[in-house]
Amino acid sequence: MDNNFDTIHEFEQALSKFTGAPYVIMTDCCTHAIELCLRYDQITQCSFTAYTYLSIPMTMHKLGIDYRLLDTPNWIGEYAFENTRIWDSARLLRQDMYRPGQMQCLSFGYSKPLEIGRGGAILLDDSTAYNKMIKQRYDGRDLTISPWQTQKTFEIGADFAELFMEVVVSMLRYPENEKFPCIVTWIFLNFQVTIPAI
Repeated sequence: MDNNFDTIHEFEQALSKFTGAPYVIMTDCCTHAIELCLRYDQITQCSFTAYTYLSIPMTMHKLGIDYRLLDTPNWIGEYAFENTRIWDSARLLRQDMYRPGQMQCLSFGYSKPLEIGRGGAILLDDSTAYNKMIKQRYDGRDLTISPWQTQKTFEIGADFAELFMEVVVSMLRYPENEKFPCIVTWIFLNFQVTIPAI
């Protein structure tokens, strides 16, 4: 892996240890994290709260998923896509938050617990899903193969990793920022995170 993805991998490991999720996949936003999960599980119908971000029903339309909106305004931190193992956890980030057997999607956007402007992540314990989606988030590329042009086969993927390097670097460069919760201090105490020069 190159230096940029080494840093991302270290941050994914830190999130894994912090949240208790065996695997973590960074993405460019929470909506794309949710999309990867919906595609992987081949969801055709689900129900979820009507009190969500506009991109969620738009994603359902994009993927041709039959959905029903629920009148549940009082969810806190996260809500489930009913009849799936997928959660929109955009407003939650706490130690040991991972729910075994589930896929929880985080956001690092504005007004979120870890507010760094943009970015998302998938928390999961399914190694098969992890091995497929980790490639799908970056154009089907296997980041263990370098140079990437020597990769022999590619599955259909998306460019859902475009900005996350900048997000992680900016967050790690300013750990004293009062907007960042305890995870930043925790990462620095528990990991030797490499920050590449810009």
